[in-house]
Amino acid sequence: MIMADNDWKSRLGVVYSTNPDFQYRQEEAVEADTLPPGKQRLIVRIDRRQRAGKQVTLVEGFVGRSDDLAALAKTLKTKCGVGGTAKDGEITVQGDLRDKVTALLQSMGYNAKRGN
Repeated sequence: MIMADNDWKSRLGVVYSTNPDFQYRQEEAVEADTLPPGKQRLIVRIDRRQRAGKQVTLVEGFVGRSDDLAALAKTLKTKCGVGGTAKDGEITVQGDLRDKVTALLQSMGYNAKRGN
C-alpha cells in the first residue's frame, strides 16, 4: 500500500531517503475471515472495572472482520435498546444484560455462553 504524502504520523522514526523515486510502503493488517455463527464461541460477561461504578456487558471471542463485528453490535444494541461499542474483537453493551444478550445470540445461531 502506498502512503499518502501527508500521512506523516505513520512514518515517525523512518530515516530520510535521498532517492527521489522512493515510495514508502506500509504492511497491511490482514483481517481474519468471519466464522459462521455456529462456529463462533462467544462469552457474555459483566464488567465493572474502570467505568465509574457502571456495569457493562461484554461479548468476547468474536473471530472475524470488524465490519461484521460492528453489524452484530448494532443488532444487539438495537434489540436491547441501549448504547455500546464494538472494538478489538469485543462488544460492549451498557448495563447488566447478560441473560438477554445470551438469549439473543443463541437465537441468532451463535454458540454463546454466559460468563460470570
